Amino acid sequence: MKEKRPCSNITALISVIVMIMALTLLQAPACMGGGGGDLHPLILVPGSGGNQLEARLTKEYRASSLLCRLDRGKRDDGWFRLWFDPAVLVPPLLRCFSDRMMLYFDSAADDYRNAPGVETRVADFGSTRSLLYLDPNLKHITDYMATLVETLQGIGYRDGDNLFGAPYDFRYGLAAEGHPSRVGSQFLHDLKELVERASESNGGKPVILVSHSLGGLFVLHLLNRNPLPWRRKFVKHFVALSAPWGGTVQEMLTFASGYSLGVPLVNPLQVRKEQRSSESNLWLLPSPSLFGRKPLVITPKRTYSALDMERFLEDIGFEEGVYPYESRILPLTERAIAPRVPVTCLIGSGVKTPETLFYGREGFDKQPDVVYGDGDGTVNMASLVALETEWSNSNVTEQPLKVIKLPRVSHTAILKDETALREIVAVILSINSVVLYGNQ
Repeated sequence: MKEKRPCSNITALISVIVMIMALTLLQAPACMGGGGGDLHPLILVPGSGGNQLEARLTKEYRASSLLCRLDRGKRDDGWFRLWFDPAVLVPPLLRCFSDRMMLYFDSAADDYRNAPGVETRVADFGSTRSLLYLDPNLKHITDYMATLVETLQGIGYRDGDNLFGAPYDFRYGLAAEGHPSRVGSQFLHDLKELVERASESNGGKPVILVSHSLGGLFVLHLLNRNPLPWRRKFVKHFVALSAPWGGTVQEMLTFASGYSLGVPLVNPLQVRKEQRSSESNLWLLPSPSLFGRKPLVITPKRTYSALDMERFLEDIGFEEGVYPYESRILPLTERAIAPRVPVTCLIGSGVKTPETLFYGREGFDKQPDVVYGDGDGTVNMASLVALETEWSNSNVTEQPLKVIKLPRVSHTAILKDETALREIVAVILSINSVVLYGNQ
């Protein structure tokens, strides 16, 4: 439920002071930031596609074309940047990229794996380096968290000192209890250890976890899969930016017709198969418990709601996705358990967001007509505020929750928009203030 605090002139005055501090620090050069000795350590957890991903091809690799066979890496050790590589803008190389990004569900192992002959790794875990730019050679067009990190440095945060990054293989997700999830579970294990190291190296101060998009789902599971004493010892606050708590209608478009992510020259159908193979994309389909019977996809023959997801996957020609969705993903979306640590959600609003998709007689190989609703351009408003709705309608106690709406700020602009950055800094400063939040 919402955190209830007494209103008073003193509290209001303190809030104004914190906001003024945030505005001042944002306008100041980074070098004017303090040493950060009094700041709680902070860990950034990116969203899907929000960090670099490297790959290496082994002798088991079977190229789908002569061009893919020749393009086997650019470094002596065989490792190359798989995401993001601007070569995907060239249609023949886009096929190579898609083949190498594919995941396969191994029914015998009940888990996902890479394509045969493709090894992947995430570089610089613990650092923010791979979160700054998706391609360091194209900084201006692949800036992801660089602006946010620079802003945090302006108030005293330093990479590797009290500021850390938790990149991961965003193609993989988590699975319901009783099902293995090797890659996703390993990430939670590594993130837990990073939280502990960050705290211990900063005098035992508990950590502030700041996530973007899909990263928020991972953080919520990290908290709820560890005992309450651990959470209260090591986690000061959880700040979620643009979190899709109940999935998105946009994801149904991705599965049905492919999604180019706005990248020019990319045919959505060329990446559809690879996007369908992503375990985390299955996780981001609209949650039945949130969207219910609301019509989301309408065709001349059938209307699909979130409760019809299995039939939807079959009808778009992705029957192989039904079992992992039903067994591994669906139980994860039933309810968002309150972690009983302070949570602040910052969300965009007032941006046209796909709400209903209309397909004609041409079928799912054509992009649909779209009816838009409120949200951040990617995530629907109902999903962005799902924690507030669910926790306020239940008997959840001891769960401080605050939701801050940022008008006309989109899903990714929240990491760069000046107004959004001011709000984020104000929240971080407030968390670091004993006066406003106190000790856990």
